Amino acid sequence: MRELGVPPKTDTRATSVTHWQEVGRAWRQHLSNVSRILHPWRLVDSTRQTSQEVEEQLRAALEAIETLLETNGLPRKHATLDKVRKQLAGLSALVDVWWQTVHQDLTQMAMTPRWSQGTDELLLPLMYWHEQRRRTRCPGQKAQIALVLQAVAEALEQHPCTRKLTAEVLAGWKAWAAEHARAFQRASAAVEGRNGYLSQMQHNHRGLPTRRYQVWTALHNFDGRATDGTTPASRFFRRSFPDLFESLLSQVDELPLPRQRLRYARQGLEGAGCPA
Repeated sequence: MRELGVPPKTDTRATSVTHWQEVGRAWRQHLSNVSRILHPWRLVDSTRQTSQEVEEQLRAALEAIETLLETNGLPRKHATLDKVRKQLAGLSALVDVWWQTVHQDLTQMAMTPRWSQGTDELLLPLMYWHEQRRRTRCPGQKAQIALVLQAVAEALEQHPCTRKLTAEVLAGWKAWAAEHARAFQRASAAVEGRNGYLSQMQHNHRGLPTRRYQVWTALHNFDGRATDGTTPASRFFRRSFPDLFESLLSQVDELPLPRQRLRYARQGLEGAGCPA
């Protein structure tokens, strides 16, 4: 068969297996790239980025995924891709909203322009990458974050303002930056779980009352607690709220007594000598 120039079936199958293994690696790499984009700073060099830049990168990553599917003849779910495209602007807007919250805090503090720049470029990314390295479970992404974190830590240590701060003051600034770093939530698993439950209830019950959506939203924001005991509302507004159920119970009056049953009413009439 080789002399006639016809490749054996084993070679063809091996080539096919190698090809699809490469396609699988490319697919996983594209998904990993999407996960590494949504940050206030670029993961490559820790350069600050805006919502518009994040959205452009996400659209480019989505187009690369679509090209990979089309090139290899894989089925493309246009409805799913269109749904993701519609959500890119909303996801990217988280970056600008987070920066507005940070700068709103900074405007209330007496800071020199040099320290304000150092806070944006060094202190905040240092605590942010610390938090992201703790959260991520991907070994490759964790290693990349560690490299960026090391570079930012060395730059912050050499900053002129850092050398003038006492250890206590610097610890206070790091605590402030860490609080803002934890407030940036990239994961939407909790919201998706809530929406998935509501979708299932909507399908089973053929419709839900409008007020039930409001109730589930209140439960998620004010009673859904993380491992540290905080709720989404307390992390976002950076203040504590009263316990949700205790607040509701304090507004509930005494429950009325149950209605008297008919047989007990008859016994009472007979005991009084009244005809049944």
